[in-house]
Amino acid sequence: MDRRYLLLENGRVFEGQAFGAQGGCIGEVVFTTNMTGYTETLTDPSYEGQIVTQTFPLMGNYGVNPADFESRRPFVKGYIVKEQCQAPSHFACGGTLDGFLRQYGIPGLCGIDTRALTKLIRTAGVLRGALVDEEPFAKNKEQLLDELHSFRIGCAVRRVSVGEPARYPVESPKRKVLLWDFGVKDSSVRRLNDRGCDVTVIPAEWTAERIMAERPDGILLSNGPGDPEENQDIIAEIRKLLAQDIAIFGICLGHQLLALANGGGTAKLKYGHRGGNHPVRDLLTGRTYITSQNHGYAVQLGDQLPGNASPRYLNANDGTCEGLDYSGFRGFSVQFHPEACGGPKDTEFLFDRFVALMDERRDAQCR
Repeated sequence: MDRRYLLLENGRVFEGQAFGAQGGCIGEVVFTTNMTGYTETLTDPSYEGQIVTQTFPLMGNYGVNPADFESRRPFVKGYIVKEQCQAPSHFACGGTLDGFLRQYGIPGLCGIDTRALTKLIRTAGVLRGALVDEEPFAKNKEQLLDELHSFRIGCAVRRVSVGEPARYPVESPKRKVLLWDFGVKDSSVRRLNDRGCDVTVIPAEWTAERIMAERPDGILLSNGPGDPEENQDIIAEIRKLLAQDIAIFGICLGHQLLALANGGGTAKLKYGHRGGNHPVRDLLTGRTYITSQNHGYAVQLGDQLPGNASPRYLNANDGTCEGLDYSGFRGFSVQFHPEACGGPKDTEFLFDRFVALMDERRDAQCR
């Protein structure tokens, strides 16, 4: 294998072997603790602009199956593993991890000490990094460092959102849901379809007026990438919807945008929450759920909490906000992923809660 390097903005270098596509990339280096579900990770739009490191040492052992995709294509900038399996074994295997990355032009790095890299990120926080092949690295290290220091993901939502509405109907639909796409995963559509919801995925650029013209029973604010505060135009449109009698459910970035629309605040976490083993405590029942998460920002508690919001879920590891219940409109939101593919499905019941809100609204209108 050819040599490939990870150069971090602090000057630290990890040397390993190249796999996946040729060439290099620059992105925000993060880690996820998922032991499986690498295809779902690679095709999660929330990873736009990031180089993803897997903490579990072996990836690719069951190959790649398009049925596992969470979106139309992978969105990661680069991919780092300890060991990539070159001879996968699974009845649904449609190709290798290496071939998948090559197909979509994503460079990979293997053979490095991913434990050491993860510990570095946990200590220093998320770092910008570059995956670069041997010759460019030897010639242009200082130039690469300059590029790293100026790199930023920016407002990534419109880079991952659909360009046109996409309808996902069901037979004999009971409800109409508009799924506002900030980087949605296909599992969210499936969870709603399973509950008798006719779903239309709509572009991030839609206005509140255009949304209400569709006469939906509910609106799901999806997950997505980047700093939530950079989406001020979307936040303003969400704020307009709060005055409408409509059920609203926010997931991940959608949770953060809903908090900002209600006057709350968000802040960047040191290294974020990414993986399928994050414990979340329900403050109402005292029960703890294991959740799937992928985010680098969190809604602030205390003085920056929206005045009409009550904390419902807290992260059992660091006490950060994991969910809010609202008064004044039919809405709630969670930071974790209740659709959870791949990952635990302990909190799928939240889609039932969303459905109940829509039915409650419909029943109130029929009185």
